[in-house]
Amino acid sequence: MYPIKFENLYYEKIWGGRDFEKFRDNLPEGEIGESWDIAFHKNGTGIVANGELKGLSFGDIIEKYGHKLVGTKVSTEKFPLLVKLINSREKLSVQVHPNDKYAKEVENDFGKTEAWYVVDAKPDSYLIVGTKNCTKEEFEKAIKENKVEDYLNKINVKKGDCFLIKSGTVHAICEGLIIAEIQQNSDLTYRVYDYGRPREIHVEKALDVIDFDLVPENLSDKELVEYDGYKMSELTRNEYFSMHKIVVDKEYKDNSNLEHFDIYTCVDGAGLIEGEGFKEEIKMGDSYLIPASLGDYVIKGKLTLIKSAPTA
Repeated sequence: MYPIKFENLYYEKIWGGRDFEKFRDNLPEGEIGESWDIAFHKNGTGIVANGELKGLSFGDIIEKYGHKLVGTKVSTEKFPLLVKLINSREKLSVQVHPNDKYAKEVENDFGKTEAWYVVDAKPDSYLIVGTKNCTKEEFEKAIKENKVEDYLNKINVKKGDCFLIKSGTVHAICEGLIIAEIQQNSDLTYRVYDYGRPREIHVEKALDVIDFDLVPENLSDKELVEYDGYKMSELTRNEYFSMHKIVVDKEYKDNSNLEHFDIYTCVDGAGLIEGEGFKEEIKMGDSYLIPASLGDYVIKGKLTLIKSAPTA
């Protein structure tokens, strides 16, 4: 096997833009808000873009290789993660995602905990992460009176910042950002407030699932530990996935884990992933799936990576 790259699945959004053109030359026309890059979901499934499996769907290769691809402790029925890039020319809606229990009972779906890594940020960009100084009753009143913004926790951000957005957290990506999002494999969103845009709002369900006691988890200041040829820090290890930031100065050696796949998302720079029988270029904006049975490999170059994996 070899590191697998998928075709980018682009989605036009009312709030999208053209900033992916900074590092990609394959954008379709329109205001592109999302690129699903590691995706096996009913709303979007990747097609292999490289190597001997090129042209096969994600479903095809899971059927073909099973646990050799995803790992012995990962289900072949439900791929656990979704990795995407988001570009916000305008604010996204203020929204919340349910937890697994509520999502299963009400939507027969999975909940959604996610993490954001800021790939690029224009000056004065910010994120909304959580509420501040309000109860459920006060927030409901604010929705009715169009005063939601008074109770939103706004955080100014820069390139390299990172946040964990647990299910139940009110949140929004605001204008001028490119975000790498690692998340549970769910597309379930309840909009709370949409800045007057004519889209459906899900106030009742949102109020059911918002946890007003959640404190934002800022992962930005995790210390990078220096090793020979690279630096690394663990950003998060939660019940759904782990994330590490790896800054490669020369090379980073690793080997696959038979229990689960890994994913590398390049958020800066460029380099190569090399191993026995393969050599793949990786550059800013690329994501690669590392099969569980791949074996030893080395990543060379000057690049910054987010390595994510399901919690097995």
